[in-house]
Amino acid sequence: MRNHTPEAGIAAFVLLLSVPAFADEGMWTFDDFPAQAIKTKYAIDIDRKWLDRLRAASVRLNGCSASIVSPDGLVLTNHHCVRGCAQNLSTDQTNYVEDGFFARTRSEEKFCPGMTAEILVKTDDVTARVINAGEGKTGNAYIKARDAVIAGIEKDNCAGRGDKFRCQVLNFYQGGQYKLYTYRRYKELKLVAAPEEGMAFFGGDPDNFNFPRYDLDFSFVRLYDNGKPVATPDHLKWSVKPPTAGEAIFISGNPGSTERLLTAAQLDNLRARSLPDYLIKLAELRGRLIRFSSESPDHTRIARSLLFSVENSFKAFYGRQKALIESSVIADKRKTDLELAAKVAADPKLKAQIGDPWADIAKSLVVINLLRDRYNLMEVGPTGSTLYGYAEALVRTAYERDKPNGDRLPGYNDTDLPLIEKSLMDVRPVYPELERLLLEFWLTKLREKLTADSEGTKIFLGKDSPQTLAARLAASELGDPAVRKALWNGGSKAIDASTDPLIVYFRSVEPAARAVFKEYRERVTAVVGPAQEKIAKARFAVYGTGTYPDANFSLRLSYGKVAGWKNGETEVKPFTTYQGLWERATGQDPYILSPRWAKAEGKVDPNTVFNFVTTNDIIGGNSGSPMVDANGEVVGTAFDGNIDSLGGAYFFDETKNRTVGVSTAAITEALRKVYRMNDLVTELIGQ
Repeated sequence: MRNHTPEAGIAAFVLLLSVPAFADEGMWTFDDFPAQAIKTKYAIDIDRKWLDRLRAASVRLNGCSASIVSPDGLVLTNHHCVRGCAQNLSTDQTNYVEDGFFARTRSEEKFCPGMTAEILVKTDDVTARVINAGEGKTGNAYIKARDAVIAGIEKDNCAGRGDKFRCQVLNFYQGGQYKLYTYRRYKELKLVAAPEEGMAFFGGDPDNFNFPRYDLDFSFVRLYDNGKPVATPDHLKWSVKPPTAGEAIFISGNPGSTERLLTAAQLDNLRARSLPDYLIKLAELRGRLIRFSSESPDHTRIARSLLFSVENSFKAFYGRQKALIESSVIADKRKTDLELAAKVAADPKLKAQIGDPWADIAKSLVVINLLRDRYNLMEVGPTGSTLYGYAEALVRTAYERDKPNGDRLPGYNDTDLPLIEKSLMDVRPVYPELERLLLEFWLTKLREKLTADSEGTKIFLGKDSPQTLAARLAASELGDPAVRKALWNGGSKAIDASTDPLIVYFRSVEPAARAVFKEYRERVTAVVGPAQEKIAKARFAVYGTGTYPDANFSLRLSYGKVAGWKNGETEVKPFTTYQGLWERATGQDPYILSPRWAKAEGKVDPNTVFNFVTTNDIIGGNSGSPMVDANGEVVGTAFDGNIDSLGGAYFFDETKNRTVGVSTAAITEALRKVYRMNDLVTELIGQ
């Protein structure tokens, strides 16, 4: 599913409060998977050994998911999950995004800058420690107590493990539960194979979030440790057989974010305020990037990845907005809110514990709307700017490292520092002309939204125009990894002494950005957090704990089956084949076959199952997730959802929501007969 950005009488939504349900709904944690429901519906026994093997082979990448599919650390994911790597490795002479990349020997595999892989190895419940830390506290005291105990838990559990492990405390059920997830981390990943973008995203935006599809959206990377491929005996077995209609499918991955447990007031505010604002921003940025791309072939190349992300995000969030407008999800949610509140009010003891958290959340929305522009523009900063991200990471890390671990800003604890350091030290290209565009767009929107006379505009722009300031900042030398390394190693003294224009600038605006962050945390987070915890406590007391939590980019497992659906009066079949690829090709964008594939007709079996759809419940972040059968064998990798799945952020409808994947049968056929990667096929199938 190509969306990595946070922000029906729906019977299924109501069932969320009392599942396990028999709909193929839910992004379940591995330690609370409804095995009995699977046995009842599909007559399949899922035991702990099966779950542990799948968990050990499931990989979390930067914003994506993946799986280990060979004993030598070979990892299967989507092409769009490694597009950034392919672009970073490209030059003005070699375009690995457009032409594809295929390493025929281990020595030809290329290091992916900035890419990290994490595998979940242990889960611990730390709910009592986290909730008790904030008990009875409000405002900044609540925030500091929570931050300190979470930082302490993460540090204590990863102490002495170096940078090979990551400990992360995650929030489930909107604050009803907290778990410590311990990950084995790999920082050395190399690109092994990636098809041409035109084949991985065949059909382009017109086909995106639709079906039938003909996308070869797969890629392979390999895990390395100390320069050697990682031994991975618990890999998943590769299937060369196509999936069949009605077959049970399991998807293990890291869905990014859902909002199914939000209150009706929060959903209504998303529909009326947050989503429209975000869509306008994306539309304007898309226009600027399209213009920039049209200026030269080199501009087309360097803006390709970001433009793809922006266009995809726009379509995804437009789909979410449409779902909130056209479905009855908000009305249904308002009904369930009132029903739960009534049950709380009818129980004096529960009422004394819970109060009226729905009212507290409703009041917080007024503050959210007041702070939104200042927070997004002054604290979040420019979309897509690599240089600004470097400056923020360097300045804030330097200042935060001087504090005790428990007093730092979230994201700068001791367990976070290795990941920050890797992102700063990895060598990747920086394009000053693209940086200038992104910084100028951000500063223009800042002045427009905050107004020319606001204190924020005076701090961030001074007397400069957005154009003048952006040009000066884009001349930063932070694109040089040696400069970044010196600033990282030098700490706050080096930061204070730096004359780099972007470091000087971020030093000057950081206090204002930090103040907005602090205000948001004290007036919003410190109010919404306890309120959501109380609602979660009420849900557990009234409906029990047999539910799945909202997605939060932690490892989840969904179940479903291979099945088409009815789109109006049209029956949509669950499969496409290679034959349909050539029938769809017109020779005109976006239906142009790459040179390799234009010559492949007659070589590839036209009846091979290409793309297929299932009833699995997924969301953005599941991109690259393995699609496995009852035996735990990989039969595909998920890369998208249909248009109806975009409302999956808020509800699930088994009759319409579909996951779209590319079959391992199609990948095998392509590797053998088009890309001639016979050694890779041998590694996959073991013969």
